[in-house]
Amino acid sequence: MRRIVLAAAVMVIAANAVRPHAASTTPVLVELFTSEGCESCPPADDLLARIVAAQPIEGARVIALGEHVDYWDQLGWKDRFSSAAFTNRQQVYTGQLRNDGPYTPQLVVDGRLECVGSDASAARKLIATAATAAHGTASMSWNGATATVAVEALPQKATDRADILLAITEDRLVSKVTRGENRGRTLTHVAVVRQLMTIGEAIGASATAERPVTLAPDWNRDHLNFVAFVQQRRNGPVLASATISLAQHP
Repeated sequence: MRRIVLAAAVMVIAANAVRPHAASTTPVLVELFTSEGCESCPPADDLLARIVAAQPIEGARVIALGEHVDYWDQLGWKDRFSSAAFTNRQQVYTGQLRNDGPYTPQLVVDGRLECVGSDASAARKLIATAATAAHGTASMSWNGATATVAVEALPQKATDRADILLAITEDRLVSKVTRGENRGRTLTHVAVVRQLMTIGEAIGASATAERPVTLAPDWNRDHLNFVAFVQQRRNGPVLASATISLAQHP
C-alpha cells in the first residue's frame, strides 16, 4: 500500500448496468480513491471491476464510484481522470473516518467504513456489514436531458438534512501509461467518475431533486451510468443509492 499524506482489470461490459437481484438486496455505495500514477492501484481497480461484475456479496448490490485523486499527478504521470474535487472529498473522509491521512488505493464503503482498496477479503466484509445498516430507497429516471431522483424512508430524523448527489460514471476506459510508477502498463477502469454534483437536499425521510445534465462529447454514452445517492452532510453515512445505465435509457 502506498500512503501519501497530503501537503503532499478485467474489462467489464456495462459494469454498472441493471442486474437481477433479490428483493432483499441493499444497494451499497463503494468509492475507490485511486490514481494511474500509483503502482499499488491497478490491483484495486481490478478488484472493483470484479466485484461490480460478479456482485458476490449476499444481501448487497455494489454501486461503484472510481474517484481519481490528483496528488499523484506531479510524480511522473498525470492521470487524465484526476480531479482536485475527488482529493478534497477524500480529505473530508480522512477526518470522518479518523485516518492518519489520505492514501491510495482506498475503498470507502457507504461513507461508513474504509479499507485498503486491493484487500478483497476486507472489502467483502465491509460491504456485507454496510448492507445490514438502515437504508432508505432511491429511484431515478432520465429523459435525455434531465435526471430526476426520488428518495423515501430515509433513516434520519424529521429535522435532519442530507445531500442528494448525482455522479456520472464511465466504464471500459483504457490508458497506456508512459511515465511514472506504472510506466509501460495498460490500465483499465470501470465506474470512473466523470462528474459529481450535489443536486438537492433531503430533510427528513423523503425528497425529490432534478438536474439538467449535459454529456460531454468525448464520453461514450453506451458506457455511461448515472449514480444517485443520499449522504449525510460532510461525507457522512450514505442513506440510499441507485444507478441506471444510459445504454438502457436512450
